[in-house]
Amino acid sequence: MSLSLVGLNHKTAPIEIRELIAVPEEEIGSALSSLSTEYGFQEAMILSTCNRVEVIADRSAKGDTIELIKRFLQSQHSLDPAVLEECLYTYQGKQLISHVFRVASSLDSMIQGEPQILGQMKQAYVHSENAEVVGDQLSLLLPRAFFVAKRIRTETRIANSAVSVGSAAVELARKIFGELPDKTILLLGAGKMGELVVKNLLSSGVSNILVANRTRERSEQLVDRLGGRRVPFDEVETHLVKADILVVSTGSASHVVNGTMIERVIRQRRYAPLFVIDISVPRNVSPEVNEIDNVFLFDIDDLESVIATNLEEREREADLAERIVRQEVDAFLDYHASRDLGPFIRSFRDRIEQICLDELMINRNGLNSDDFEKAEKMVRKIARRIAHPLTVQIKRPESDPSFRERKVEMIKKAFEIDDPE
Repeated sequence: MSLSLVGLNHKTAPIEIRELIAVPEEEIGSALSSLSTEYGFQEAMILSTCNRVEVIADRSAKGDTIELIKRFLQSQHSLDPAVLEECLYTYQGKQLISHVFRVASSLDSMIQGEPQILGQMKQAYVHSENAEVVGDQLSLLLPRAFFVAKRIRTETRIANSAVSVGSAAVELARKIFGELPDKTILLLGAGKMGELVVKNLLSSGVSNILVANRTRERSEQLVDRLGGRRVPFDEVETHLVKADILVVSTGSASHVVNGTMIERVIRQRRYAPLFVIDISVPRNVSPEVNEIDNVFLFDIDDLESVIATNLEEREREADLAERIVRQEVDAFLDYHASRDLGPFIRSFRDRIEQICLDELMINRNGLNSDDFEKAEKMVRKIARRIAHPLTVQIKRPESDPSFRERKVEMIKKAFEIDDPE
């Protein structure tokens, strides 16, 4: 495989550099065209996200592939080449395949298991197809990377657990209620974190939302962004009777929800479960609320604890995912090598057979036509048996791909085999 990859990511470059090098979505097509026409690449792909910018390209007739890719990245912004060089990594061969598989499977992401990167890679591949810079190599590598990512999501739990405050809230809500579409949220306050939690709950199926804030204007702004309807701040207790999830995110320095209030609410609810999420710092919900039957109170520390536990689980699952990647890399290399060796192996088998048949022709005197036909069949069979163990050895996966190349070259010289057209 003659592909090379040059890139930078959240581990190697600060956001200030990543945003300079990033290629906007609407400019990907022209950038790929530039890689083709100006830099001479027949195959190329650009993956540009908030956390990484990577370019994969085939050999170019215009010079060293890696240096040309670096020159392209440099052209994205007038950045000091020495500064950019310190942020870049390069991959070729087996390391490149492993990196692409790991990126697609979110093992190289800031948060392992996040689903966005796979979609971003698929879109990057589509851009390359549209720009007609996908050839034999990218058309093998990228679909296989997508398969590996799917296999890891199927065979591991790396993406099953919540690792953000919003997703942790959704996970807890599902444990309490099961399905969420018929549930109602009451958002108390206009804090950013509370809004984020509500967005996660809405994206998970919750359809009803009530918004209460001391300032009418802020409430209306939230309703515009989130949907639902505004309710007066001083009527929260009345509306909470009909809600299932209370998200509290105010700027108050003291408790705005206490045990007495929730006891009245839960009695009117006939003790139907109530999930209370207090995102505020300092806390806006009195801890005594958690002692009331069928009321489930979680503050920011509780949610962070859920996240920490889930991150540990993801790390354990990541070990299994890494093993899958290693298996898939070896399998891909073996397939790719066998595919490339096909024409040579056919030429080798033909050469062995021809040597045996030539010897038969030299010694055919005294053989009648029937005997010659039988001898010819036997010679062809012998030729196949001679060639078989050698072709098995040639196809065997090698930790050093150059060793396989040396074996092939040795056989070519020994049997005077020309490179197949």
